[in-house]
Amino acid sequence: MKKKHHHKNKPGFFKKWSSKLHLWFGLGIGFLIFIISITGALYVFKDEVENLTRKDVIYHHEQNIEQKQILPIRVMEKAVAEQVKEKYPIHWVNVPIDKKMSYMFFWYEHNTKGWNYFDEFPVYKQAYVNPYTGKVLRVYDEKNGFFNIVKMIHWSFLLKQDWGTYVVGIPVIIFVIMLITGIVLWWPKNKAARKQRFSFKWKNIKSWKRKNYDLHNVLGFYASIFALIFSITGLFYAFFVVQAMIYVIFSGGETKYPDFSHIKTKAPIELRTEGTLDKIISTVKAKYPDSYGFAIDLGHEHMDDHEHPNFEVYVKHLSYSYHKSSSLIFDENSGELLHTHDPKDKNFGEKVVNANYDIHVGAILGLPTKIIAFIVSLICASLPVTGFMIWWGRRKKKPVKTA
Repeated sequence: MKKKHHHKNKPGFFKKWSSKLHLWFGLGIGFLIFIISITGALYVFKDEVENLTRKDVIYHHEQNIEQKQILPIRVMEKAVAEQVKEKYPIHWVNVPIDKKMSYMFFWYEHNTKGWNYFDEFPVYKQAYVNPYTGKVLRVYDEKNGFFNIVKMIHWSFLLKQDWGTYVVGIPVIIFVIMLITGIVLWWPKNKAARKQRFSFKWKNIKSWKRKNYDLHNVLGFYASIFALIFSITGLFYAFFVVQAMIYVIFSGGETKYPDFSHIKTKAPIELRTEGTLDKIISTVKAKYPDSYGFAIDLGHEHMDDHEHPNFEVYVKHLSYSYHKSSSLIFDENSGELLHTHDPKDKNFGEKVVNANYDIHVGAILGLPTKIIAFIVSLICASLPVTGFMIWWGRRKKKPVKTA
């Protein structure tokens, strides 16, 4: 005599197709999501690691600096170029407000004809320099550095940026769909089932398949909201339409991003001297004495040079993030300050756009949000693995024999 079986209610149309999409997409892009997520996790604590490993050169340790003068920027640049002997010109210098910190000179060239990361960037170096003596304390090859390679794998799989970002962006769009379908599949039908899905119930469970299933579902649920945020802020860099949508939504319907390109240098070039950049640097330091630092373009020709309608300086106010920043426009010939755009001048859409990077890497509130970003990235990296194991376990399941 055959035993009677209680058949489970068949899932509805929406849940059925959510299951199919979740499976097909997972098998199709799971490995790519694993790579994107694991590199994201590795990059989260870049600043903390470099601050530790470079602490002996981040600060120059010059004595009696109250009685000394910082060298003019062009004198410093010449001294750095003579010591490093790089065939490309120095691109820009990061100027810290803290007088105890070293200046950072950068060589950065972008070859738009290169088809991969290593061809696309012939040079990306950074030199830490004592601003009182011009002595180069150490030079780092950022192009081949661990964190930059990790970043570019995450950004474009080391492919040419123009299209490599799409190769990353498309799987991330699919991942967003997977996160949504995952929530649909996780969502319980009743309160009793809901209680079981918020935590691990492993007290009397020995089956690794059951534990793996719970890891996928419970961890996936808790990480899903943060994963959606990190995914959308990542898509910001791959697709202009995402940037535009974010700005329009958070600015309350504004469709035109603030543009100051009409504020241009008007003074004759004859007014430009070796001390013009020093005048600009002094103005920025005096205006923002409590900021972290700012970058100054040294004005040389580069491989991918494009039109610069004006001379713009970005001031970073916080050491751990970029979202709080000011933009200053100068006359590059006279060094006169023409326009200032501070955080208080920005609409909410601008502030969200400016905060996008910090939200994406978890730096928005410092270490606590970085820890969240790290954990969520690791969970996202685990989801393709645990999901594949669920599928493989079901695929190998033996048919149940009936009496």
